[in-house]
Amino acid sequence: MKICLIDNYDSFTYNLEHQLRSFDLAVDVVRNDETSIEVLVANAYDAFVIGPGPSNPKNAGISMELIKHFYKTTPILGICLGHQCIGEAFEAEIVKCDIIKHGKTSMISHNKSGLFEHIKDPYHVMRYHSLVIDRKTLSNDFEVTGWIKNGEENTIMAIQHNNYPLYGLQFHPESIFTDQGSKLVSNFIQNIK
Repeated sequence: MKICLIDNYDSFTYNLEHQLRSFDLAVDVVRNDETSIEVLVANAYDAFVIGPGPSNPKNAGISMELIKHFYKTTPILGICLGHQCIGEAFEAEIVKCDIIKHGKTSMISHNKSGLFEHIKDPYHVMRYHSLVIDRKTLSNDFEVTGWIKNGEENTIMAIQHNNYPLYGLQFHPESIFTDQGSKLVSNFIQNIK
């Protein structure tokens, strides 16, 4: 299986690449401003992972265009900024967090299916973000599959498209401080086979 990992200029990209390679996947790391839809189509990837990054969806290079072009035909997992790109690609507003979360763990709850199958609930995750998808503006095409357990109930931590294999995680599954992060990635891989 061949995966394209979109690098949004974040140091966590290489942790994510290592995690994906641990499943014996072929992984191409591609910078968000060094490719085109035509090149991505020609490479016939089995799935895309849109990685984290330091900015916002408008500054994520090809990320949103990729989502709009491929979401009906090729599985996509967005992580942190990639998750926000999914929301914005479907016209959700991306807003500042009430409390900035850089290097902070949080307890989340989830729907116990899809990416969260066989993942304990509640569940500790590592967060590095100051922006979130505004729940009020999230498209009805999506289910909120993960959310904050205590204190920030309206903070979306994970989404899944209702009809296509399009998933977003606001937190970092590649962090050693995210419990069962490799299991989450494994569930994504199993869902795309």
